[in-house]
Amino acid sequence: MPLTFELCPGRMIGGDHPCFIIAEIGQNHQGDIEIAKKMIKMAKDCGADCAKFQKSELEHKFNKKALEREYNSVHSWGKTYGDHKRHLEFSHEQYRELQKYAAEVGICFTASGMDEMAVEFLHELNVPFLKVGSGDTNNFPYLEKTAKKGRPMVVSSGMQSMETMRRVYKTVKKHNPNFTILQCTSAYPLEAEDVNLRVIMEYQKEFPDIPIGYSGHESGISISVAAVAMGAKVIERHVTLDKTWKGNDHEASLEPSELAELVRSIRLVERAQGTGIKQMLPCEKPCHDKLGKSLVAKVKIPKGTVLTQDMLTVKVAEPMGIAAEDIFQMVGKTVTKDVEEDDSLLPEVVDGYCKKRKC
Repeated sequence: MPLTFELCPGRMIGGDHPCFIIAEIGQNHQGDIEIAKKMIKMAKDCGADCAKFQKSELEHKFNKKALEREYNSVHSWGKTYGDHKRHLEFSHEQYRELQKYAAEVGICFTASGMDEMAVEFLHELNVPFLKVGSGDTNNFPYLEKTAKKGRPMVVSSGMQSMETMRRVYKTVKKHNPNFTILQCTSAYPLEAEDVNLRVIMEYQKEFPDIPIGYSGHESGISISVAAVAMGAKVIERHVTLDKTWKGNDHEASLEPSELAELVRSIRLVERAQGTGIKQMLPCEKPCHDKLGKSLVAKVKIPKGTVLTQDMLTVKVAEPMGIAAEDIFQMVGKTVTKDVEEDDSLLPEVVDGYCKKRKC
């Protein structure tokens, strides 16, 4: 059984616990804290477990030339990439305001730490868990420092190989047992052919002592629901209030109605997964009583007759006789009463027959 642990206060993941659903707001708030609050409330109203952002300390994430380069995209919020990113970046004080608001709404609040200084701030902010974005998954000094914080970790695996993910697992596990790895493909939006859900099962084999999840960037919800059916214990999806807004992530994000349907569908699939024990269930008894087949005499069978298979057939019968699957057990047994043609073969007229399968 994979490890279970508390990802947010009072919310366990792994094992038989419900899938943990992360609404990735990221930077889809357009740099507006009021929109960010609306998105937190939306995530809560839709049934998500967590509202997540992305925190960067820009001078630590990018070098000077990266921040100074021109950014002429239709999605740009400034003349340079630095101006663009600064527009979308909330201050430390704004993060505290958002955290307080999330607590008032009643939803878990955290962020991806997009560089080591951002992780330091989030640790100081006392977020319940730290998210490692795919861009830092092979950043081993970052991984080690983050793991040493002792907070639960959610690690995405976009752009990585299985060999790298084995190193990631060993690096984090050495310092922190409470983490999950998410299958992820870093493309926005993501085509179905590139999702590779089977990696979830490969991760389950490679890392059997941690929960495995899925971070999706595809359109719609079907693939994410399928991931849960395959055993994903964490689902992360980008969310937006309007897919037509300016920004690279909006197109690959879920609008409120889609997020709500995702949550409903995941909870439905979880109910449908059951125990794995195959047996006739109480809900099947009416169908069994009405249409279940049992043994019937193909011919008249006088008292004292030793049964052969050609004396018996299988029909829906009234009253219900010996179960159809026991037909071969009847061969060689003696009937203790006359059985008329087309009558049910009842347990009490067969000498030595035990109703219970293990007698």
